[in-house]
Amino acid sequence: MSRHARPARRRLGPLPHLRSVAGQAFILQLLLILVLVAAAVAAVAADARAHGTVNAHRRSLAVAETFAHAPGMARAMSGDKPTSALESRAEAARKGSGVDSVVVFDTRGIRLTHPERPLIGKRIVGPAGLVRDELHGKTISQTFRASQGLSVVSAVPVTRADGTFLGGVSVGVKIQSVHSTVDRRLPMLLGSGAGALGLATGGAALLNRRVRRQTHGLGAAQMTRMYEHHDAVLHSVREGVLVLTADKRLLLVNDEARELLRLAPDAEGRHVGALGLEPHLTELLASERHVTDEVHACGQRLLSVNIRSTGRAGAPAGSVVTLRDTTALRVLTDRAVETSERLKLLSDAGVRISSTLELAGTAEKLVDVAVPRFADIVAVELLDPVLRGEEPEPPYEPLAPHRTAVGGAPAEAPLFRGGQRVVYASSTPQSRAVRTGAAVLLQADPTGTGEWPAGEARRLLDHGIHSLITVPLRFRGVTLGVATFWRARHRAPFDETDLAIAGELAVRTAVCVDNARRYAREHAMVTALQRTLLPGDLPDQDAVEVAARYLPAPGGTGGSWFDVIPLPGARVALVVGKVAGQGLHAAATMGRLRTAVQNFSARDVPPDEVLSHMDELVTRFDLEHDADAHGTRITGASCLYAIHDSVSGHCTVARAGDPGIALAHPDGTVDIPAVPASPPLGLGGEPFEAVGLALPATSRLVLYTNGLLEGHDRTTGTGLDLLGRTLAAEPDLDPDETCRSLFQTVLPPRPSDDVALLVARTRLLAPENVAEWDVPSDPAAVAPLRAACARQLRAWGLEDAVCTAKLIISELTTNALRYGAPPLHIRLLRDRSLICEVSDGSSTAPHMRRAATTDEGGRGLFLVAQFAQRWGTRYTPHGKVIWAETPLDGR
Repeated sequence: MSRHARPARRRLGPLPHLRSVAGQAFILQLLLILVLVAAAVAAVAADARAHGTVNAHRRSLAVAETFAHAPGMARAMSGDKPTSALESRAEAARKGSGVDSVVVFDTRGIRLTHPERPLIGKRIVGPAGLVRDELHGKTISQTFRASQGLSVVSAVPVTRADGTFLGGVSVGVKIQSVHSTVDRRLPMLLGSGAGALGLATGGAALLNRRVRRQTHGLGAAQMTRMYEHHDAVLHSVREGVLVLTADKRLLLVNDEARELLRLAPDAEGRHVGALGLEPHLTELLASERHVTDEVHACGQRLLSVNIRSTGRAGAPAGSVVTLRDTTALRVLTDRAVETSERLKLLSDAGVRISSTLELAGTAEKLVDVAVPRFADIVAVELLDPVLRGEEPEPPYEPLAPHRTAVGGAPAEAPLFRGGQRVVYASSTPQSRAVRTGAAVLLQADPTGTGEWPAGEARRLLDHGIHSLITVPLRFRGVTLGVATFWRARHRAPFDETDLAIAGELAVRTAVCVDNARRYAREHAMVTALQRTLLPGDLPDQDAVEVAARYLPAPGGTGGSWFDVIPLPGARVALVVGKVAGQGLHAAATMGRLRTAVQNFSARDVPPDEVLSHMDELVTRFDLEHDADAHGTRITGASCLYAIHDSVSGHCTVARAGDPGIALAHPDGTVDIPAVPASPPLGLGGEPFEAVGLALPATSRLVLYTNGLLEGHDRTTGTGLDLLGRTLAAEPDLDPDETCRSLFQTVLPPRPSDDVALLVARTRLLAPENVAEWDVPSDPAAVAPLRAACARQLRAWGLEDAVCTAKLIISELTTNALRYGAPPLHIRLLRDRSLICEVSDGSSTAPHMRRAATTDEGGRGLFLVAQFAQRWGTRYTPHGKVIWAETPLDGR
């Protein structure tokens, strides 16, 4: 404890020193407590008396109602001696309930009972109006002077069951009895008041003792000196302080706040609205808000404002305002925020620009990132070789890039239209940037002088543009394009700091553009490969009218294909297939499988045998790839193979995997043929099954891969239902129109895979264009059959083909008779060519050979090959067919 504090502590006694601030406060508190205790005791006594009177009213009324409604009351009052019947009961009720009187009276007001017997037989007393109400059968409860003095009296009528008034019961409680109860409690109330006074006095003494200890017994003068000391400290701190009253008048202001706010010397006592502050500060100080570190402009300064209320316990609240000059801190903070925003811009650019492998998409991502966070208008222009997937080579002048993406340009500014070629003169910033390989920063000069070309400066200024940065897009020393950033008049011009940001954006964009260029080149190669591997023009044939469509996968080139393969005998093979995956491998594998299908078709075997050969081929391909660590398996490829015979109208179908087929009949009905779904190619272990379909003329066969039906939000079942409804709704469409309709209606909005679609409308060879003969097993029958065939050809008007046909028929028939087995059969078909077919029951294949000079035979098939356009053998379940085709004039 300090030397100066000890005397003050020794002055503390049982009572506070009366000359100190604490002692004076103690006297005032003591007097106030005494008055409050006295008032409280008087109020409690008065309240107790009033409460007792209310209880007396309730108790008298309750006793009167209970006695008046007691059983036998009406009978007793109607008897000859009501007094003797009721007196004892009334007295017992009075004593039991603690009231002072229970009086029963008749209709004339004559007392039948009363605690004082001399009053029995006399009339009841009281105010005339109340007595009259009692005799009229009304219930009353009033305080008046009765026969026993001032009392609380309640009266209740007594009636018969039919409501006839017989008299009443009057119950009285003397006021003196009520007050005596309160008087008995008065000593206890006074004692309680005295105890409360003692406790309050003790508490006040302890409180004031604590105040005296905390103030060290200081008096008023000493407290004044202490205030002056605190005031000096207040004005010396480097933070502005204002104290406002509840009505927003300035009570106290220190020197720092006076300087920050430029207040007048006589500002104390004025309302905040009269201090001459800026409107937003005046509104803030006049409000009731609690503010923490809000920054507000005051002239050239930025002030951090804090406002807190000084109100306590519901008293009118003033407020304390503190002010700090944060101008320098704000400048540093703005710079930090600007740096943070730039770093975030570069981070977002790295993520978003690299999110696509499309050249246009990469350029658009840079535009989206930079506008408006870095520039008001951005244009990205790429050189032509880049758009083709090639690497540009110098020289790059004259510079004529393609404006790939533009953002932020107003619609009325023709200078910034996208999707067009832009030719830059050698003096433009873009040409300079490409030539030097460095970014160029320019600001427009309204006078037209300086580095900026005068004409372009004028056009830019007309649209409010005042500065630009143009940066070459370079990667590994190769210029890919140029990016230009413009700012308009509502923003600060570009400066040297912005050059680094623009350069970093250009570097990141150039890397992504080069990746997209490489991807575009590879994609173009794969697309070109697939385009060459898919059928170009579909072959001419008369068995079906056909149309096809191919749609690449959303992410690249897939492995789906289709094919139309003419077969001998007025037949055609229809094929759709798919190789799993995308890209170069899928396209190359698709080409291999399509070639294999064509080769197997040349052997003219049934569809199930074609798929069996394909299955073996895929297995062999995968075995070859297994030997290569980098090989990719193709097991899982699928294929649907159908052969349509235009002579019989019969179609044979087999499939491996999931390609689908739908059949639309001429009458508009649609069937989904139940073609057995064999495993995909390469899995092996199960035979492939073929089914036969009878197709009337103009039926439509729809062959497709599952990409036509399936999408990101659609199942195969839903797509199949939609396919059936679309075909049934438009039964008269030709194949090309059908393809267009299915792509518009059935194709999902977002296909999950590439799509191959083949639509064929069947045709039937007219019966008059078919001629058939059975051949006896006799060489002598050849001559008559040859003559019959010649007559048929003349009937068809094919006189020029008679000689060739007779030679071919003679050689094929003789060969069948010599080496084949019965039954033998000849069939002539007049299509776009003349087809001669000789069938027999043997499966032995004929072989053409070159006969020696001395050989007598062996030249028959050689002659057939010389005179026929094509010839061959196909096998049937019962033997084989040797056929030959000869062209017809004009076909």
